[in-house]
Amino acid sequence: MALLEVRDLSVVFARKGEPPMTAVDGISFDVEPGRTIGLVGESGCGKSVTSLAIMGLLPTTGAEVSGAINFDGTDLLQLSRRELDQRRGSDLSMVFQDPLTSLNPVVPIGLQVSEVIERHRGLPRKEAMPEAEDLLRRVGIPDPRRRLKEYPHQLSGGMRQRALIAMALACKPRLLIADEPTTALDVTIQAQILSLLAELVAETDTALIMITHDLGVVAGLCDEVNVLYAGRVVERAARHELFARPRHPYTAGLLASIPRLDSPRGQRLSPIKGSISDNIPWDAGCAFCPRCPNAQDVCEQQTPDVSIDVGARLLRCHNPVREATSSPVEAS
Repeated sequence: MALLEVRDLSVVFARKGEPPMTAVDGISFDVEPGRTIGLVGESGCGKSVTSLAIMGLLPTTGAEVSGAINFDGTDLLQLSRRELDQRRGSDLSMVFQDPLTSLNPVVPIGLQVSEVIERHRGLPRKEAMPEAEDLLRRVGIPDPRRRLKEYPHQLSGGMRQRALIAMALACKPRLLIADEPTTALDVTIQAQILSLLAELVAETDTALIMITHDLGVVAGLCDEVNVLYAGRVVERAARHELFARPRHPYTAGLLASIPRLDSPRGQRLSPIKGSISDNIPWDAGCAFCPRCPNAQDVCEQQTPDVSIDVGARLLRCHNPVREATSSPVEAS
């Protein structure tokens, strides 16, 4: 049974003197306990806005959220702000993209981690501080007792990210959202962070939503992948199936743009032409049409229907990739 059910989620931002902008346009997906679901796509496709809508962190003015976000049978969009505050940190937690701006620069790390324990579990600071130390040790921060007294600027990027993960796990949440948790980290630290997240999911049966543009991260961590473009899911499949046989031209383009170690010396990369802003409205046709190598006349005139194949594979395309495409990333 799904722990989180997102149904027809839409987020529209109102801009003074300009037409409304739709950032998320009818997204639906499920997350089960102990499984990792990936939201993948270029910057501007709606990944982070989706996560902020789930957490209830979008501004109350200027943003219109519709649809349903059912967490364990309760629609989070129908909760009051007080009820949602009680859920955040205890049942739902989030690891943000930039730890340096997410952490309070003038408060020691220990107080920031223990505050979550005090707020949601009602423990006094004297009891919360040893638990904060244990959390820092658990996420792999060396000499955690000393780190409790240090400020964010005194920690490395990897340790700051680990401190954020410790804060997110302080109350053993049932759903964890990781928004680009390995951005700006070197590859060795990235591997450690991803290994830590995988261990936590396996040990605690936590449901994890991984938001990333890095398909290498998806290949090593996610069970199911949702590929987003212009606010909609254009393809959904199990990890191995997606990498072995991408059907949407956008998915195939993302995979083809990854450098390969076995490529001949001097071979040029194969990027997707244009940018995310080169699109047409979904209600007029396919938003990816201006950038698509498989585009036909119907793509500019008719919105593609959603088709679901055997195995619950979702595809939104008039002219999908028909031949199997070898993946440049091994999904282990």
